[in-house]
Amino acid sequence: MSLLEVEGLDVRHGLLQAVRAVDLELEEGETLALVGANGAGKTTLLRAIAGAHRPAAGRVLLEGADVTTAPAYRRVRLGISLVPEGRRLFAGLTVEENLLVGGGGGRKGPWNLDAVYRLFPALRELSRRRARVLSGGEQQMCAIGRALMANPRLLLLDEVSLGLAPFVVQALYETIASIGREGATVVLVEQDVARALGTATRVACMLEGRIVLEGNAAAVSRDQIVAAYFGLRRGAAA
Repeated sequence: MSLLEVEGLDVRHGLLQAVRAVDLELEEGETLALVGANGAGKTTLLRAIAGAHRPAAGRVLLEGADVTTAPAYRRVRLGISLVPEGRRLFAGLTVEENLLVGGGGGRKGPWNLDAVYRLFPALRELSRRRARVLSGGEQQMCAIGRALMANPRLLLLDEVSLGLAPFVVQALYETIASIGREGATVVLVEQDVARALGTATRVACMLEGRIVLEGNAAAVSRDQIVAAYFGLRRGAAA
């Protein structure tokens, strides 16, 4: 049984249909890179999986249990954590307070303050600093740490590299790879195709709200991704 199943998902923003009849499966321990141009529907799909946006049709299942109508807080308790685009930290709280908010659901698992500080040693030194004064890279570390504090089975990462310096992005991706090696299941939204393919075990490309290419990352060529990204053709890889 797959950890995550998305069946025929439609998601709208008013009259605009942002996600169209999306089917997706993810096995436990996989890292899926979800790529596509701006406006392709990637963020909306992640928000629908996390419970932040109610779909118009279709289902979201976590290990076979239908969570389509479950509110976001309940999905967190079931093991789905989202790192949203733009980090969305509590600006007036300290780093440590933000992390503790992430662990407020009481879900048991390996992630606690010490574990997050081992993963991101810089956060220990910044623990008493307000989130509003952190750099972009520091905020992203805190946002990922906050999501891990919920001890997720499924970690959703939305545009973690956006607006960050290249050396910061490299460090963050090394951390994401280590999280994946430890057995976490990850969905990673990214516009940097090369970096996404270097981290993921599977890749899916979205265009105009649909998944137009999906397969094992090692079996999908850059040319296939580029063609799907710009809508030149549609296809699938094994």
